[in-house]
Amino acid sequence: MTATRHPAPHVPPASGRPPAAPRSPASPAAARSRSGPAGPAAPERGGGGGRVWLPPEEYAETVLKATAFACVYFTDEADRPLQVHATYSPDHPWQLVGGTMDPGERPWETAVRECREETGLTPAGPPRLLASVYGLPGAEWPYSTVGVVFDGGRLTGAQIGSVRLDPEEHDEVRVLPLAEWEALMPPRDFARLRAVARARRTGVAAYFDTWDWGDG
Repeated sequence: MTATRHPAPHVPPASGRPPAAPRSPASPAAARSRSGPAGPAAPERGGGGGRVWLPPEEYAETVLKATAFACVYFTDEADRPLQVHATYSPDHPWQLVGGTMDPGERPWETAVRECREETGLTPAGPPRLLASVYGLPGAEWPYSTVGVVFDGGRLTGAQIGSVRLDPEEHDEVRVLPLAEWEALMPPRDFARLRAVARARRTGVAAYFDTWDWGDG
């Protein structure tokens, strides 16, 4: 995905893959501690006045549905952000490298896989979180969006020149000063990019929770 309005989203613009099945945000241990052995608590049903416990598969239908993504923030040696131009998303043309998580993946695994697929580069670990991103659903996409952005470090000119794009997804890689990206991106996308750049500069991870669908 990348830049993913994810996507980066594609289906959200991000990767073109169907979204991963949502899971409860609570850990299994936390779910057990709150719910007891029979499953999570549900609103009262019937006239008995007692608490009714839903089986896990029924409770799963009541919780938040969301797609998840992971991106990598690269710059050149002058700290100018690198983005790729998406062929599939005219509304969100310039995107960070990254994409939608596949079932069974962890965020860093997604970031590494998407980076290899989209650029031919492999980000060096260990993972360093720059931002957590959240967006409410909207007309473009019926689910919430949850994502993370990792620091991919500074690339040399030779590394940038070695980028190999998948023409079915991206047709250009570009490096620009942060301010020059603003005219090329929707306001919400640029605000996210600016927050990520600030996180790299300050060393304080960003929390960006207004990347809503349909807000530009």
